[in-house]
Amino acid sequence: MAVEHSTGTSAPAPGDQTRIHNIGYRSYDGPRLGRAYARRSLYSQSLRGSYGLGRSVKSKVLPMLLFVVMCVPAAIMVAVAVATKASALPLDYTRYAIVMQAVISLYVASQAPQSVSRDLRFKTVPLYFSRPIETADYVRAKFAALASALFVLTAAPLLVLYVGALLAKLDFADQTKGFAQGLVSVALLSLLFAGIGLVIASFTPRRGFGIAAVIAVLTITYGAVSTLQAIADAQGSGDAVPWIGLFSPITIVDGVQSAFLGATSASPSGVGPSTAEGVVYVLVALGLIAASYGLLMRRYKKVGL
Repeated sequence: MAVEHSTGTSAPAPGDQTRIHNIGYRSYDGPRLGRAYARRSLYSQSLRGSYGLGRSVKSKVLPMLLFVVMCVPAAIMVAVAVATKASALPLDYTRYAIVMQAVISLYVASQAPQSVSRDLRFKTVPLYFSRPIETADYVRAKFAALASALFVLTAAPLLVLYVGALLAKLDFADQTKGFAQGLVSVALLSLLFAGIGLVIASFTPRRGFGIAAVIAVLTITYGAVSTLQAIADAQGSGDAVPWIGLFSPITIVDGVQSAFLGATSASPSGVGPSTAEGVVYVLVALGLIAASYGLLMRRYKKVGL
């Protein structure tokens, strides 16, 4: 009869069965590009996305269409000025963005949610912050990208007007001065509108809600302010008109350029704020830009937790 012999060893514990297998992963030994590179990459990708570049054809339709709509009136004005040998352009450089504000508002409403709402909806914001990038880097990149996209949108038609004016042989000094004033105006508009649009869009992951909210804020405030200014002017309360203009982003820009850039005011009375009142307009504009940045920082610190 067979006899079983004990080996004298006990069965291995479950923990002793753990093995480390080399499956071919190797550590990264290339250059570490760091936060600055990540921030620049996020900025460039966000800027490209504002015009649908690198995305589907469907995503390119609206931003490119709005860009064309912004530039076509400028091209028509140039053609008229050249054909009629006019001594001046039909519209001042500083007035162009004010006249085309509906197109600008629609662009902000469509692209601000595209920039931030998708990250909120798909919960990818914490993934950004798991890398060397920090909250300030994300906010600065998104803010700068949308402001740059808006500057391209608003400065391109001014460039068309400027080139056309030179082709029409209008006075070089006057046109250069007007063009520079227009660029300053649209730069302020781009920063202000980008900040407001991003703050509103950052509070909802639903792109449709973000679009509706941005349109409502930009259009309703302008309509309400313009109506109140017209009522105040009709009742002889002209001194109140400049102060009412502080409650709408587009009238703030209009007030700054009327006070300091020699532009004609778009208010019902046609009279812009004085220099002292213009200082208040500048402070309010800069305060809104700073407040927008601060709100975005607080918002994404909470989201990234």
